Amino acid sequence: MMAQGVLWILLGLLLWPKPGTASLPLLMDFIIKALGELEQKAPVTEARPTASTWLLSAQDSGPHNPLYRFLLKEQLLKAIKLDPHRLSPELRGLTEKVTQHDVRDGREYGVVLAPDGSTVAVQPLLAGLEAGLQGRRVVNLPLDSTTPPQDAEATSPDVGATVPEVRAASPGLTVASPDVTSLDVEAASPDTKAMFPTSVDSLLAVTLATDLGLTFLQDPQTESQPGLGAEGCWDQFSAPQTFTLLDPKASQLTTAFLNGALDGILLGDYLSRTSEPQPPLSLLLSQYYGAGVAREPGLRSNFRRQNGAVLTSAPTLTQQVWGALLLLQRLDPTHLQLQGMSQDQLAQVASHATKEFTEAFLGCPAIHPRCRWGAAPYRHQPTPLKLPLGFLYVHHTYIPELPCTDFEKCAANMRSMQRFHQDTRGWGDIGYSFVVGSDGYVYEGRGWHRVGAHTLGHNSLGFGVAFVGNYTAELPTDAALRTMRDELPRCALRFGYLRPDYKVLGHRQLVSTHCPGDALFNLLHTWPRFAADVKPRTARRASWRSRRELPPILPASGPQ
Repeated sequence: MMAQGVLWILLGLLLWPKPGTASLPLLMDFIIKALGELEQKAPVTEARPTASTWLLSAQDSGPHNPLYRFLLKEQLLKAIKLDPHRLSPELRGLTEKVTQHDVRDGREYGVVLAPDGSTVAVQPLLAGLEAGLQGRRVVNLPLDSTTPPQDAEATSPDVGATVPEVRAASPGLTVASPDVTSLDVEAASPDTKAMFPTSVDSLLAVTLATDLGLTFLQDPQTESQPGLGAEGCWDQFSAPQTFTLLDPKASQLTTAFLNGALDGILLGDYLSRTSEPQPPLSLLLSQYYGAGVAREPGLRSNFRRQNGAVLTSAPTLTQQVWGALLLLQRLDPTHLQLQGMSQDQLAQVASHATKEFTEAFLGCPAIHPRCRWGAAPYRHQPTPLKLPLGFLYVHHTYIPELPCTDFEKCAANMRSMQRFHQDTRGWGDIGYSFVVGSDGYVYEGRGWHRVGAHTLGHNSLGFGVAFVGNYTAELPTDAALRTMRDELPRCALRFGYLRPDYKVLGHRQLVSTHCPGDALFNLLHTWPRFAADVKPRTARRASWRSRRELPPILPASGPQ
């Protein structure tokens, strides 16, 4: 139980008075380092009894702390004294900054930058780890509305027997990523006539379900919740301290929060299925935010959305959101948002919240904004697109020949292409609308709203999206192909960027070029939206013109 003891001490240190030391960068690597220090120094016997008390005390200002207290067994814990000097002063200062997640005045707090380039809220991540270490408890809901909350039966059975849809999907994580089957959003949409929930899964409740439900309770009639999955920019990339959101209307359900919630769910599920001795948390997190967890290499942060879709179906999540709201209503009858809400109203909120989360977040690819890869400012005056557009133009970058498989390399490639397009070609920006890496992410170029410079004579009619690499003889990864074929256009359709009758074209069908490579272009013929009636333009064999159209990758430099 070393892992559980170390997590408990870290959660307790989050509440220790500020030492007044210099701030470390808000990086996941330092959270992992803090766990590593505790694993070396902390006796498990001292750490174990205070886990949930410390975690739940950090939630005192939140609206749903009674639910956290109940689900994480606070009533079974005994307080003990905590030695604040188990961590270095610098790491103690860092942990204090990530005690609680919050969004206010256009900034997001309690988040850190992960090695894969994503931003992660620490609180739902730690909550998921704690729920997993406790064995992923199931609370059976009393069907009699007069039953007092303290009579609810809390058990730790085989969760597969109580919440079958959740556990049945879990073993699939071994092969879920990067070869996970693309999410069928329409098939996964929650049923508005969802069955009444009979249990609450502590793991889903403390990471995602409760926050999802409470956020949509603010205005249950809203068709599309404003600010769901909002992204942001760090003040600097090498030593981040301040995270500013790009959407001034962002809700608490930012991309960073949803990332942390999914990471907590996935890792909590992993821990609940792992027999003793469980791995050190510092090792588990370093693997998860790196090349993948041992024995389950597909379990890694780059593919959290795909793995999350496999682990929890929409009908299951709908029931869990509904159940979490019902349980919170029982535990806290004075909760302002829940007062006077009927079961049917809560069911409608749960269905709508799950639909938005499933379609607007899980159903869309993870897109790194321009600031994340260090884009230079747009030069000249950008031309706005007249949306929706009717085409998706497929490209490959050709150079480098090898795909980029990690954030550092992909970001460097983006900066190099932008410098070439701006400095050598004299364009206002990188030419592509988006670029798809082999690291699980899409990189924003000119984006959804600006005319690109990717398909001569057709730039204003479609989005130009490029795979990093040369696909003359080989194909991109299955995950990258699904992103281009399914996820990106599905997201564009939902938000009105593409027309319902859009078509897919290879670059060579409109411009005399070998792009997007023979192997990739041949594959495009099998895609359902491919416009086979548009014949390729004849490209000059090995001509200087064809080579000129392929942007080279220049030596990379770090973001300014």
